[in-house]
Amino acid sequence: MTFSEDELARYARHIVLREIGGAGQSRLRASRVAVIGAGGLGAPALLYLAAAGVGRIDIIDDDRVAVSNLQRQVIFDTAAVDRPKAEAAAARLRGINPHVDVRPVLLRLDPGNAGEILDGADLVLDGSDSFATRQAVNAACVAAGIPLIGAAMTQWEGQISLYHPKIGTPCYACLFPEAPAAGLAPSCAEAGIIGALPGVMGSMMAVEAIKLVARAGRSLAGRMLIYDALDADWRSFRVAPRDDCTICNGR
Repeated sequence: MTFSEDELARYARHIVLREIGGAGQSRLRASRVAVIGAGGLGAPALLYLAAAGVGRIDIIDDDRVAVSNLQRQVIFDTAAVDRPKAEAAAARLRGINPHVDVRPVLLRLDPGNAGEILDGADLVLDGSDSFATRQAVNAACVAAGIPLIGAAMTQWEGQISLYHPKIGTPCYACLFPEAPAAGLAPSCAEAGIIGALPGVMGSMMAVEAIKLVARAGRSLAGRMLIYDALDADWRSFRVAPRDDCTICNGR
């Protein structure tokens, strides 16, 4: 796979990295990544995936930009308020990198459409803020054998992991089989969130995605990383499949 002069200049800092090189950059250009949600997590992840040269990016989001989003969803500006998030995000990504095929999907992903929406994706990033959506994304990824990078946040803390039972890691349902009890996982609107935290966690999702596609380094497969921004503390621990998981059956 050959690159144009513009692409060579654009991706030069990747190509000189021993762990990525021309081969890794070619894998990025040949890949298709689906991002669920263009909100706090999706915004920075999308920016960096486009800048990195991912060949095709699908943005799945049925919401519209609100003024309250602008405190943390840095892919949008004030002029984007009231526009569909997927369309506004797609326009921004095309402006960043014209070599990327960006496709907005103005739908709410659910168990009935998840398989069709994610069909053909090489990797899925879940930045949704709904437990039901995360369950649907996870089930579709397990069924299709697609690796899933999932992150979540509240107030000052974020978590991230790679779920891929096909290679022996747990799926999302192994760790979170049931919805949290009422009041235990309040929304950002209810609990608040420090604006820069989504930038940290969403950027980490992009880093893990780039590494996985380019085949560089060690992934978060089988591990969960927790970031406590208030105490400036990182914690990592191992996670394992559950044999009684109703989604992946511990495979």
